[in-house]
Amino acid sequence: MKIVEVLASPGLTGFYFDDQAAIKAGAAHEGFAYSGEPQTSGFTAVRQRGESISVIFMLEDGQVAYGDCAAVQYSGAGGRDPLFLAQDFISIILEEIRPKLVGQELDSFRRLADGVEHSVRPNGERYHTAIRYGVSQAILDAVAKAKKVTMTEVILEEYSLPLVLEPVPIFAQTGDDRYDNADKAILKRAGVLPHALINNVETKLGSNGELLLDYVKWLENRVLELGDRNYRPTLHIDVYGTIGLAFEDNIERMVDYFAALEKAASPLHLRIEGPMDAGNKQGQIEQIKALRDALKARGVKVEVVADEWCNTYEDIVEFVDTQAADMVQIKTPDLGGIQNTIEAVLYAKKYGVGAYVGGSCNETDCGGRTAVHVALATRPIQMLAKPGMGVDEGYMIVHNEMNRTLEILRYKEKAKTHATEAFWNG
Repeated sequence: MKIVEVLASPGLTGFYFDDQAAIKAGAAHEGFAYSGEPQTSGFTAVRQRGESISVIFMLEDGQVAYGDCAAVQYSGAGGRDPLFLAQDFISIILEEIRPKLVGQELDSFRRLADGVEHSVRPNGERYHTAIRYGVSQAILDAVAKAKKVTMTEVILEEYSLPLVLEPVPIFAQTGDDRYDNADKAILKRAGVLPHALINNVETKLGSNGELLLDYVKWLENRVLELGDRNYRPTLHIDVYGTIGLAFEDNIERMVDYFAALEKAASPLHLRIEGPMDAGNKQGQIEQIKALRDALKARGVKVEVVADEWCNTYEDIVEFVDTQAADMVQIKTPDLGGIQNTIEAVLYAKKYGVGAYVGGSCNETDCGGRTAVHVALATRPIQMLAKPGMGVDEGYMIVHNEMNRTLEILRYKEKAKTHATEAFWNG
């Protein structure tokens, strides 16, 4: 089966683009927006609507495949590609990507996705990560439709992976509404929570970390209060480098603080994402590894998760090879083609580093569902509920797609078993 046409339509994401530099510099909430002037190139406000582009493949037999181009909430920060606005990129997809795909046989996801991934624009530049991300989603969906299987099965086959008929723990993120939305995540029995968006020292972490410490104590109590005796989720909190800022990157002081956080979280396991931001990749690797080694030396079991400056597949390989972190967030839009996420998960697992299929609140329902199939096939430790920051919508999209797919795969496995038994029984 072939692709007969490629279309593109502008869309919205499940959240917003935020200028991280301006927020770290003190831009204050003003209602749901932020006050102050943007500091990152391309932004016209500190917070502005998130935009996407739906890539649509018309197939020979009349079926339609989709993928959504989207970029992360903090675009342009931490070494990422710049702001992704639909009006700037639809023409590129239609004029430059479309001719590469129309007429292509849908025989291999990896072949087609790699073809787009390694293409360059007429000016010699690579395509924006958001374009590579969305187009590869559409390719995976199209190959699955051509072969009449799920996207999970396409990945299992092309990467020679074993089928595991168990769900992957889902990480629910609360956004700034970190109390009510944590309650939602607990009521839904999310396996991992709450993210919590700790992106400012004075208002969210505390100058000595006291605000986050109080929040972790509250979380532990709330899980025990609202959950049942068998519900023990992992606490995973993203601090956007604020711990490093508050403690002046002093490793000894940070270890003391992590020990206090561990005590507050007990009996729940705790992960801290992005404890510091060194401002460049090499510095980040060195600093986060020093912190991880010091925590282990002290017997503190809080895990360190790499995020900033760990954006591309090549970045993830560097963090894994140096054993800089306990876990790497594989932030799907930042890696470009979804095949890079697949390969990053497999690489991290091969070398004993935790893999987290993440992404962004600023994605779409299509990206969330595609990530489910990647997770079911590659088996990371956790995956993000996305898009959005409201818990309910993103968790529903990911949870339901996961359960639907598992039910289909279980049915197929039972059918294979029955067919085999019927053959041997004559």
